[in-house]
Amino acid sequence: MLQADPRVKAGDQQSHSLQELAVQSTDRKSTVEIGWTVDLGLNGDTRPHLFVYHWVDGAESCYNACGFVPISHRIKAGMAVRAGTAARFTIWNLAGDWWLFYNQQPVGYFPGSLWHGGFTRAQVITAFGEVAHANGTTCEEMGDGLPGTARGSSWIRGFRLIGSADEPRMTVTSTSPALYDAGHTTRTGFHLGGEGSGTC
Repeated sequence: MLQADPRVKAGDQQSHSLQELAVQSTDRKSTVEIGWTVDLGLNGDTRPHLFVYHWVDGAESCYNACGFVPISHRIKAGMAVRAGTAARFTIWNLAGDWWLFYNQQPVGYFPGSLWHGGFTRAQVITAFGEVAHANGTTCEEMGDGLPGTARGSSWIRGFRLIGSADEPRMTVTSTSPALYDAGHTTRTGFHLGGEGSGTC
């Protein structure tokens, strides 16, 4: 996916804008996520940073920790990434543990024991942009700030499923199409983005 540097509300430590890849259980209560985020409260600046996250049986955890086992001294969850460049994000279950890769390099893993061995296969795979804000006007940009239907907008593409037992079927939706939309859809990707409801 493209790594961008969307604008978020100045000084707001509760807002963020991100893009991610996630795998989920059938009931969508257990999740493993990897992506990039612009989040002043989490990272201390408004540059894009690599993140990992997970849910266990519907319970939230925390970014870049809460059971995550880092294994690389060079590729670390929480590190700044370069805006305007593309990166490959991978989630793979190996021997019951959920491994996360950035540009084909292992970042670390969430042990299967966090789910007591009950989450070893993904039934739902999602990739998306997300904007969160504390209150008031939704001024945060998604992606690079351009609408997903525009040329030059942020993108997620090149989906590959390894070891899938089911025929994959991709659908693209927008939960707030007046603010953030998608476009340029193919069998393996799409563009996304928008500027929100006003300038920050």
